[in-house]
Amino acid sequence: MTEGRWHRAGGALLRVIVVWGVSTLTMLALAGALPDFRLQAPDGDSLTRTALTAVWGAGAFGLLSALVWPLLVRALLLVPALVLGLLVFFLNGSLLLVALWLIPDGRGDVGPETAVVVAAVMSAVASATSTALAVRDDNAYRRRLSRLATRRRRRGGEVCDDCHGMVFLQLDGVGHEVLLRAAKDGLMPTVAEWLDDGHRLTPWRTDWSSQTGASQLGILHGTTFDVPAFRWYEKDTGRLMVSNRPGSAVELQRRAVERTGDAGLLAGDGASRGNLFSGGADQVALVLSVAARRGRANRSRAGYFAYFSDPANAVRTAGSFFAEVGREIGQSTRARLRGDRPRVKRGGLYPLIRAFATVVERDVVVAAVIGDMFAGRTAVYADLVAYDEVAHHSGPHSRDAARVLERLDRSLALIAKVAEHAPRPYHITLLSDHGQSPGETFEGAYGLTLRDLVRAGCGLPVSRRAERSRSGAEAREAARVALRAALHRDPVEGADEQRPGPGSEPMVLASGNLALVSFCDSPERLTKEEIEARHPALLGTLANHPGIGFLLVRSERHGSVVLGPAGAEIPVAELTDDSGPLAVFGRGAADAVRRTDGFPHVADIMINSMFDPETGRVHAFEAQIGSHGGLGGEQSQPFLLSTAELSPPVPDGTELVGAEQVHVVLRRWLAESTQPRIPVGTSDPGEDPVRVRDRDSDPDRERASGADQAPETGPGSRSGAGPVRGPAPEPGARTAPGPHPEPGRSRT
Repeated sequence: MTEGRWHRAGGALLRVIVVWGVSTLTMLALAGALPDFRLQAPDGDSLTRTALTAVWGAGAFGLLSALVWPLLVRALLLVPALVLGLLVFFLNGSLLLVALWLIPDGRGDVGPETAVVVAAVMSAVASATSTALAVRDDNAYRRRLSRLATRRRRRGGEVCDDCHGMVFLQLDGVGHEVLLRAAKDGLMPTVAEWLDDGHRLTPWRTDWSSQTGASQLGILHGTTFDVPAFRWYEKDTGRLMVSNRPGSAVELQRRAVERTGDAGLLAGDGASRGNLFSGGADQVALVLSVAARRGRANRSRAGYFAYFSDPANAVRTAGSFFAEVGREIGQSTRARLRGDRPRVKRGGLYPLIRAFATVVERDVVVAAVIGDMFAGRTAVYADLVAYDEVAHHSGPHSRDAARVLERLDRSLALIAKVAEHAPRPYHITLLSDHGQSPGETFEGAYGLTLRDLVRAGCGLPVSRRAERSRSGAEAREAARVALRAALHRDPVEGADEQRPGPGSEPMVLASGNLALVSFCDSPERLTKEEIEARHPALLGTLANHPGIGFLLVRSERHGSVVLGPAGAEIPVAELTDDSGPLAVFGRGAADAVRRTDGFPHVADIMINSMFDPETGRVHAFEAQIGSHGGLGGEQSQPFLLSTAELSPPVPDGTELVGAEQVHVVLRRWLAESTQPRIPVGTSDPGEDPVRVRDRDSDPDRERASGADQAPETGPGSRSGAGPVRGPAPEPGARTAPGPHPEPGRSRT
């Protein structure tokens, strides 16, 4: 053992000497090439003296990078990540200036601008050299990859060598069909190899709210209850909820834990990376629901420190960041010159936002996952948002988005390579939270925003552009006619019009191609009759607009109803997927609408855009040509890709429906990986194996649970080949989230 330690120490010392020597040669080369960088006294020096100066400077710079750089990054943890990335070059250049100042006799000198270049080149060369030296030594290679992650390893406890860990990688916004095409076309060779090796690709179907806030809450915390959209207004609290705001994420996670009685999928030795919610993990990085915390307990920025504490990482990521900014500017310019349609504006801060999502977030999250695997953590869940961000502005089937998929595949390949060197075997599961549907924006197609259309239907002032549009003019005229009819007046031009009362102006919130209209002055959900009394033309104007597929409102006479064009009005209880306004939206649309209608915070008017089943196009109510959030097309069709060693997600002939059911599947796989495998045929693939063990060990418990009763029927039941929404609850247990509100909670 002592001999092995001396051998490792000798190898490490040799690598330090080699890296030091290469850095010295790099510094000499840069001094000869850059006029503002010198390593000699003003009156000149011998070659030997100049070389010694370079040795001193390279050593001082390397030592400062190893000791001072991590302290600088830790001191800047409260700085936003985007700003920290931009400071990388300045900080690295400053360390070089200090290193040259430490050279005796003042022989080193460099201009501030040149110092940035020299420091960046030296950091990159040192990193490449260190990596090359470690490749032939498996132990050194593992240590190098672990240092790339540079995060704390778990202290104490032993890693189970025979138990698999689980790594769940979420490709945000990548639909089932997009993944298949990317693998087939060679954009994602790693995914293609997994499919060829027998991995199981399973599509699943989202609820009405096809967006990350609902899906990830369901996947990580087991419930999507009362998340009607990406953003919504809550009348009882007067609160505007937005899924990607820290305060809203904290509240949503709190409600989920309270409802399920469970901390989450990752509770107990789990790690959450780049997500909206923690999933109950102790180790978090770039997790929104803990981003607002302060103090030593806040680990939300640990990923930044873990990654940027290595100056080579910082320089590489900063360089890629600026390259991505240039790539976006070039791509958007070419799209504008080609006259691509549809198209949205991509100026302002968007190039920086895209670069953060596709470079900084990706690098930090991948490095954190690598560190988690080397630490031997049981479960890791990470979200890679790059594709979703680009597809929103470039289109889900665009060349820009395809290039992002190529780079994401390289990240998957790196993680798969690391799994070969981890202290325990890992199952890598790939999944998405939703897809994206293409299409012109509602404003681009009709010349006015949905807010303008709603205001016009209410008889409220709208923008001049909206007034000049055909849709705006039709809505204004419909409002005039309906208002006069309600007042029993003849439609005489120039007659006085009744204006809406104070506080009756509606709030219009967009979530992709789903929109919510709320009348904030009413403490409860308005009925159809109350809305028509206030604004006689509004519902008809919206339901008959060609850009709108259907509306959901509550009726005093029929309960909740779905409104469509030509006066269609169908009670929610009678909705089917085969006829009426929902027929074009495909299987499961009726159940999804029914479930959302039971949420306490459903809006007064829920609006889903039109959907063309032949082209797959929808109209987003915000500035996105690739959108998600409602019903229609690929946005509702994410995927789950798993190794064949794990049990099937659902029985053959059964659909995987809803993020809550995905949560059940992932929990089952965690149990299979960390505990002895249940013999084939003893459990339903859609059932939690923990419940199966309890049931099999106590026959009376199964009888008490109602196993001898008649099978459940209807939407969401487990009989036949219908959609699976999870196992039936045990006696006395909290029921799984469903379409009905909690006892005691009002349906406002």
